[in-house]
Amino acid sequence: MPMKNKIKQLVDGRGISVYQFIKETGIAPGTGYKLYNNPRHQPSPTVLGIICETYEVQPNEILEWVKESNKQSKITRQ
Repeated sequence: MPMKNKIKQLVDGRGISVYQFIKETGIAPGTGYKLYNNPRHQPSPTVLGIICETYEVQPNEILEWVKESNKQSKITRQ
C-alpha cells in the first residue's frame, strides 16, 4: 500500500523549523529530517504516535494513501 507522509506540510503550515519539530517531538534528528525531506519515508507507529500527541493531530493528517499506477502495482505484487 503506497503511502506518503505529510510532515513537510505540517511543519511548514505551523511555521516552525525542522529543528524545532525534532526538539518538540523528541524524535531522532535523522528520522525528523528524513520525514521532512522524503514524503515516501513512513514513520514507525511509535513515531507517528509521538507526532500525533505532540501536535494533537490525527494520523490521517500525517499519512496519506496514494493510488499506485496499474503498471507499478503489478510489478510490486509479483
